[in-house]
Amino acid sequence: MKTINTRTKLVLGLQHVLAMFGATVLVPFLTGLNPSIALLTAGIGTLLFHLCTKRIVPVFLGSSFAFIGALTLVLKEDGIAHVKGGVIAAGFVYMIMAAMVKTFGVEKIKSYFPPVVVGPIIMVIGLRLSPVALSMAGYKNGTFDPNSLIVAAVVIVSMISVSILEKSFFRLVPILISVFLGYITAVMLGMVDFSGFENASWIGFSDAALKDLLTIPVFSTSSIIAIAPIALVVFIEHIGDISTNGAVVGKDFFENPGIPRTLLGDGVATVVAGILGGPANTTYGENTGVLAVTKVYDPSILRIAAVYAILLGIIGKFGMVLQSIPTPVMGGISIILFGMIASVGVRTVVNADIDFSHSRNLIIASLIFVLGIAIDNVIISGSFSLSGLTIAAIIGVVLNRILPSDKLDPDDETGE
Repeated sequence: MKTINTRTKLVLGLQHVLAMFGATVLVPFLTGLNPSIALLTAGIGTLLFHLCTKRIVPVFLGSSFAFIGALTLVLKEDGIAHVKGGVIAAGFVYMIMAAMVKTFGVEKIKSYFPPVVVGPIIMVIGLRLSPVALSMAGYKNGTFDPNSLIVAAVVIVSMISVSILEKSFFRLVPILISVFLGYITAVMLGMVDFSGFENASWIGFSDAALKDLLTIPVFSTSSIIAIAPIALVVFIEHIGDISTNGAVVGKDFFENPGIPRTLLGDGVATVVAGILGGPANTTYGENTGVLAVTKVYDPSILRIAAVYAILLGIIGKFGMVLQSIPTPVMGGISIILFGMIASVGVRTVVNADIDFSHSRNLIIASLIFVLGIAIDNVIISGSFSLSGLTIAAIIGVVLNRILPSDKLDPDDETGE
């Protein structure tokens, strides 16, 4: 392997920060969590992941999109303390899955979450969030706010334009570029409030961030049920991310350090994120894309990127700039990204070549779609409720186990 000097590593680490930055700060923007804390916990989480995985897996951990709906709901209804409890619980679910994989093997656990279940669930995650995206972009009561629409349109057009550029580094950071252009547009339209920037310190957290950091977690049944089970869906995403990362690097990370260790790394990182008030963490495909482009696989570069993220998180003035970004800017990003989440679900189904001429598969997918999208929350008792996504996931897993898969479709009289 070619030796890389320290200066080059520092530059490559910065590139990895650029790749993860947009998605990592987008999740707290969409949920209402603090973006500075999200950067802090992403950096700390990445370092903890590397510690758990023998420091040999070149992975960066950032905010997970799968938890957006649940985090938004719990934060709105119960507050940051309950979000912390739910995220910590999700981290322990990761750890439980790590123990189960070590005991029963990866394939046995994956059998409960086949593509016919996971694909539709991922689609539901994106589709449930689509009204939120339009609302952020200024759509309310059947009309768009003109200024908000202009800003969102600039963001969407710029993101599409950058994404289709050929052989350009800018293709790695379309979110960053489109947010910047949307922000400039919002400034020209008088939509940005700079009042908090002058009072913010260079080093340290804002009062709001500090309050979130010091809030004691509350482990309520409703918040745990809403947030923690989503880790079961992210488990499949984790398997795919580690597999892809290993394929790019040319190493079998399933063998060494092993999926139990990588899941444990996700779990430990997410527990710490929950304690500090950040969103749940997950492995990032964006950084694997950077590995594929640069062909530099040194894990220490990802740890350098983690340190950068921590430093960005504790620079007070930078945090205030992030918080001054108007909602329509993130709304424009969300319109594309939430659709992409749903599209990833479609890709999951297509890649697995699921046969939807078979009634079994149609039944599983249809119930996941209807229950997951139509049901907001079902109150079981008092403050204990189940989200539509959780209900859909449970139904999908159960139906996949009880519906026969080794028999011909009753409607298929020819047996073909």
